[in-house]
Amino acid sequence: MSEAKVKIVNMVMIYNDSGEVLALDKVHSDWGGITFPGGKVQAGESIYESAVREAKEETGLDISALEPCGIVHWAAESGERYLEFLFRTKVYSGELCKPTHEGRCFWISRKALQSAPNLSMNFKYYLPMFFEDKYAELFFEWDGKAWDGIPQYK
Repeated sequence: MSEAKVKIVNMVMIYNDSGEVLALDKVHSDWGGITFPGGKVQAGESIYESAVREAKEETGLDISALEPCGIVHWAAESGERYLEFLFRTKVYSGELCKPTHEGRCFWISRKALQSAPNLSMNFKYYLPMFFEDKYAELFFEWDGKAWDGIPQYK
């Protein structure tokens, strides 16, 4: 059995004292729809630094005091593994940017987000990781086109 290739990504929920979260309506073809800011870890940067960078690129905000809130683990049929580190924070400054090639960001209540019709693929399964403090990992199997099986919370 060979070692799995691992890709590391991140996602950040930025929230405010009014009970709203900052969502991103991504236009990217693979992960289009409403989600939170995030992306790939680049060479030479830490997971935390990558989350801060991605949030800045996609929202225009400077964030800090990120709190880890779980890991999403995808196992691809090809043998690749994806580890997505989830963070949340309410410490931010700056102004929201205008829409970019990534999409547009906007504040939305948690309740409205949970019932939004155009969430990014399987993003609804991520929400308990951000909103509840009872899971450490969410595991999916992926065949390259669709999620297989039932998402498993650990």
